[in-house]
Amino acid sequence: MKILIPPIKCQGIKSKLVTWIAETRQWNGEGVWIEPFMGSGVVGFNLKPRKALFCDTNPHLISFYQGINSGTITPLVVREFLESEGAQLAKHGADYYYEVRKRFNREKSPLDFLFLNRSCFNGLIRFNKNGKFNVPFGHKPRRFSKAYVTKIVNQVEWVAKRASLSDWTFLHQDFRTTLARATETDLIYCDPPYAGRHTDYFNTWNETHEKSLYQDLKTTKAQFILSTWHSNEHRENPAIPNLWSEFNVITREHYYHVGAKESNRKPMLEALITNFKPPAPVPRKNTDELDNYAADALQLRFIRQKKQRTYTLENPLSEETE
Repeated sequence: MKILIPPIKCQGIKSKLVTWIAETRQWNGEGVWIEPFMGSGVVGFNLKPRKALFCDTNPHLISFYQGINSGTITPLVVREFLESEGAQLAKHGADYYYEVRKRFNREKSPLDFLFLNRSCFNGLIRFNKNGKFNVPFGHKPRRFSKAYVTKIVNQVEWVAKRASLSDWTFLHQDFRTTLARATETDLIYCDPPYAGRHTDYFNTWNETHEKSLYQDLKTTKAQFILSTWHSNEHRENPAIPNLWSEFNVITREHYYHVGAKESNRKPMLEALITNFKPPAPVPRKNTDELDNYAADALQLRFIRQKKQRTYTLENPLSEETE
């Protein structure tokens, strides 16, 4: 399955989990695909539900995709904007970046949001306590080369095409409001922030929020899939045994990188939590036996540490990305 990447970069994007989630869902597509935590939108956009509700507490993220959905933000509009603004960035460097950042914090333009997202440090989305975007410049004044602009334009185009062929709605609202709309024919996909991480003015998450999400999902009539981290080589997610263990918990191992060095390649067990019985694992091709061994060793270590329960171990996920 080829995974297409959306135009807005987000930390913790779930592109590596899309195929796994597609294999796990047990849904006929007759209801609404609901995402209370849209983030990058990579899961829903790639799975192409006929009807979908994408929600987030970040109004700028929603405003951008509302613009694509309504046709006010088109591939041509994006190309002309990034070519013009990119030329100014190449000419004036960091000074122009901070000029656009100031303009965005004043005017809230979704195109400025896209520009900042693709030229700021590490593609971060972060706002201060006053709701102002505060990520510094990414130190690449020639960021918007012709090839890079074309890449972003193509990303906007494929999202626009899929939205035009579907009944998709984008709303700025709290997850509790979103979940209250779910019915028994719907499928909820939840990718909440990790407690203590990725928190800012629009994206605060703590143990109280996690418990509230648990209560809402426990009582929903809809099916749900929740993605979260299970464990790494140092610790495991306490919310799984404390809250989510009454549901079906399946895991899959993958590696993440911190920096460019191979020595920084770290194993992580990701978890999908469902209120329905997931299908049997799909045999995977081109799997590295060493990765399998690493997953087994990591999983066994956590099982020994937590003797009172076990979790399902599956093969690592391989994906084809853009």
